[in-house]
Amino acid sequence: MSNANAIRPTRQLRSTNIDMCSGSLPKKMLLFALPLMFSSILQLLFNAADLAVAGKCVGDTALAAIGSTGALINLLTNLFMGLSVGANVLVARFIGAKQDRDVEETVHTALMISVISGVFLAVVGAFSARSLLQLMDTPADVLDLAALYVRIYFLGMPIMMLYNFGSAILRAIGDTRRPLYYLAFAGCINVGMNLIFVLIFHMGVAGVACATVISQLISAVLVLNNLAHQDNACRFRFTSLRIYPRKLAAIARIGLPAGLQGCIFSLSNTLIQKSINSFDTLAVSGNSAGVNIEGFIYVSMNAWHHTTLSFTGQNYGAGHMDRVRKTLAWGLLYVTLFGAGLGGIALLLRRPLLGIYTSSAEAISYGCVRIGVICKTYFLCGIMDVLVGELRGIGFSLLPTVVSLLGVCGIRITWIYTYFQTHHTLETLYWSYPISWAITALLHLLTFLVWRHAHRNN
Repeated sequence: MSNANAIRPTRQLRSTNIDMCSGSLPKKMLLFALPLMFSSILQLLFNAADLAVAGKCVGDTALAAIGSTGALINLLTNLFMGLSVGANVLVARFIGAKQDRDVEETVHTALMISVISGVFLAVVGAFSARSLLQLMDTPADVLDLAALYVRIYFLGMPIMMLYNFGSAILRAIGDTRRPLYYLAFAGCINVGMNLIFVLIFHMGVAGVACATVISQLISAVLVLNNLAHQDNACRFRFTSLRIYPRKLAAIARIGLPAGLQGCIFSLSNTLIQKSINSFDTLAVSGNSAGVNIEGFIYVSMNAWHHTTLSFTGQNYGAGHMDRVRKTLAWGLLYVTLFGAGLGGIALLLRRPLLGIYTSSAEAISYGCVRIGVICKTYFLCGIMDVLVGELRGIGFSLLPTVVSLLGVCGIRITWIYTYFQTHHTLETLYWSYPISWAITALLHLLTFLVWRHAHRNN
């Protein structure tokens, strides 16, 4: 590379990027996590707008149709979303080690992966949506609408994957503020188009899906434009867009176990959704509304997973082992406070919140059952995810995947086919979540303590 085209060192970061390797750790983690949290909440608000418009303007059948697709969408996308985690860890580690060339190659490899995986998902989703929904025992009265929603949603998957991989790169360099601004702008567009497509053009579920895809396109363009104007090694150049085999292998080594874990998680959730589908449409509708409300708690806690992942990755790459350990401690403290606080609020306000999505008293009652079990214990999920972020940040990806599969998925699947069969209620089904979170979090903590002990001995 000639001097004229040389990339500025990664340490010359923009004012929006946070230096994770020095300064006050709790303050910087909070400054990193809050925009990420608000970004995720904005994404959920878009989904909430989709469900609210569908439920209020079209009916409970449309609400159930859209809500019943979440587990399937996650099942198909999580493998590739895991690769974005691999890209995040690798970019953060190379930035911490100040290896500019490696950063550049990882960024362009990751963006190329996003496009290829998005096209693949678009084809799979478009052609297999109905068959997969039938395997999940989706109620017959919502099957056609659910299949239509999935097909349109997945046609926009290439741009959605590009946004998610691009955001992962920005997180790795410490920028969580700009993606927040982009989502705020795109969210306004999404809400406006929801109303236009549904109320004026009477497109129903198809209009909701189209509004989501268009808003994601806007977000993706803005993120890519940001990367194109970076003044460091993360700068996107179209001419450099290719797969670098060594970086692909490194991303896959970290990301595939994470993606596999996400897929198996989604498989267990798909089995839970299938069990919920064994009840009536109002139960599915109430569950869909409850899932959307608890999602606000989850993404707030998941922000601490990504914060721990990024801070651990950079500090591990820089050799700051003391900050690696402190990152975990602060991450656990923050996620417990946010999870317990937000869960308590959702529990107290469950009926008026559910009323945003549906006017059916019976559907609201079903949603209250879910919130009553899960929201008061959701902080356990946050603790589990922060521990996973710490382990992946120090380079362990396969081990936490195995632990999670045995702890979360094994327990949930066993629960569904044993205890739930003899105690066939929604409350019984929902208790599989906190039990699996608590056991798996304990196993992850033991794994980290073993690593810390081995590191001290070395």
